[in-house]
Amino acid sequence: MPPINLSSKTASTAASSPPEPAPGGVCAIHQPNFFPRLSTLAKLFAADCWIVLDNVQFTRRDYQHRTRLAALDNPADRRWLSIPTRLPHGRQTLIRDAIMTEPARSRLRTARVLRQHYGASPHWPAFEQALAPVLDAFADERTAAVAEASTRALLDLLGWRGCILRSSSLPVRPGRSQRLADLATAVGARTYLCGTGGMHYLQPAPFAAYGIAVIPFTTPDTGVWKDAHITSAVQTLMKVGSNRLAAELHIVATKAPDTPPVAPATHVCQGYAP
Repeated sequence: MPPINLSSKTASTAASSPPEPAPGGVCAIHQPNFFPRLSTLAKLFAADCWIVLDNVQFTRRDYQHRTRLAALDNPADRRWLSIPTRLPHGRQTLIRDAIMTEPARSRLRTARVLRQHYGASPHWPAFEQALAPVLDAFADERTAAVAEASTRALLDLLGWRGCILRSSSLPVRPGRSQRLADLATAVGARTYLCGTGGMHYLQPAPFAAYGIAVIPFTTPDTGVWKDAHITSAVQTLMKVGSNRLAAELHIVATKAPDTPPVAPATHVCQGYAP
């Protein structure tokens, strides 16, 4: 496979201009999710670099503009919190181009619903402070800006110190798997974390050509992880606090790189499915 020049630009990084990712690290690629599920957050936490996949098609039945909140003391009591979103280019609209229809109203509703659900938690004051930049992001009017900010806020509360870049700022070639392999190569990754829902689609050959190990990322299904694939990580954070949750995430993160790489003949995966 001919090499591609992936060093020409990493400008237009995420808003706070993070440092360049160290070569040889662990990479996760995922769409911006609105207050993501714990399983998604865990995958990002386990990575040295999160590439925000913002230049693929927006999906209304996904988590790019909505999150499922669980009640503080009853995880089975769930409700959706959504950001009404308009797609200027119809179904072909990219995630980065999706626009909120009522940003001011959505901002107020988001703040109100989160307080109603979690204001009684002893961990609410720290979360409320971290929520400020998320609410400020509604002024951007792009749904992706709020979704990315919400994930950043959770990662910051948990002490994550990785690098965040957007896929739209990095050069890639066509093809779903080739795109992901090129993105991982652009940040110097040697390990790519792949979510369980994606392990049915990704072709490992482009990664193998770059010497990148594809690791299937999974989370436990007991304790704080019981509803990790269903509800937003906010409920767990408000239930156990940032220190306890960070400790749980560290345990999962340290196990992930030790998992044997996916064998090309048996497994495939996709980086942009939950």
